[in-house]
Amino acid sequence: MSRWYLGIDTSNYRTSAALFNAEDQEWHNSGRLLDVPAGKIGLRQSEALFQHTLHLHEMIGRLPDISGQEIRAICVSTRPRAVEGSYMPCFLAGENVARSIAHLLQIPLYTCSHQQGHLAAAALSANVLPWLHQREFYAWHLSGGTTELLHVRPGEDKLPLAQRIGGTTDLAAGQLVDRTGALLGLSFPAGEALENLANHSDNIEYFRPKVQNCQFSLSGIENKIQDMCTREEASTDIAFFALRTICAAVEKATEQAQKVERLPVLCAGGVMSNRMIQKRMSTRFGARFAEPKLSGDNAVGAAVLAAMQNGEILL
Repeated sequence: MSRWYLGIDTSNYRTSAALFNAEDQEWHNSGRLLDVPAGKIGLRQSEALFQHTLHLHEMIGRLPDISGQEIRAICVSTRPRAVEGSYMPCFLAGENVARSIAHLLQIPLYTCSHQQGHLAAAALSANVLPWLHQREFYAWHLSGGTTELLHVRPGEDKLPLAQRIGGTTDLAAGQLVDRTGALLGLSFPAGEALENLANHSDNIEYFRPKVQNCQFSLSGIENKIQDMCTREEASTDIAFFALRTICAAVEKATEQAQKVERLPVLCAGGVMSNRMIQKRMSTRFGARFAEPKLSGDNAVGAAVLAAMQNGEILL
């Protein structure tokens, strides 16, 4: 008999609902990017919350028809990270709907952080789900609002316990990507379009950020990119400079972490779908990656964590 689990995630820029079958690890994700006005690189929390509330029922409705009796439990992301003080109002949209569904179906309701969902989705996609409950590993979470190197261990609550050990001290990689894209006239989010531009560059120049104890700054890179735009350098070269510089920082921080303790590396978050970063990280460190559909924001990870918290042993 199928053992389905429902996941919901209402992060800052995508409304998502997903189903995961613990029997055969089949999954279905339904997601919708929030509407960001042309020329803008973000939304107020109030606007994000409104859009999630408006569209979440549509995302759930697009999932395959599953009898309520087949859904064993539900998990919803309720905060960005599993640390004290981590909070964003946009997650209330998903939490309220999840609580209502759990009450109506009389099934267990579990919660997770948005970051834990990313880790679970990446582990599923990279075929390393047992890592979540069997071993320690390093994980990169690179997205629009996060650039963190994590030391991940199995948690007593059946959720991955992620300790931040490195990453940016200021600007997130995804923010740098989107701000560069805005300077070049690209639509938000700019990751895919920026990568396409970079692929047509003959440039080999990039900046090597100072990395100390796995920490680095990207805000100075933004200033350099603004200068390149002022000098009207080729958009392809600017795109390459931005992405190759991010890659250099991530590589160096990973190298420093491996000198402390050699552990396998899992990469999650939308920025990690960049093929330049994937090629260099897989070659140097054997890093594992999620497929593009599970790199960006999704609810599949939350559904996987619903299964784990409900006692499923996922291999």
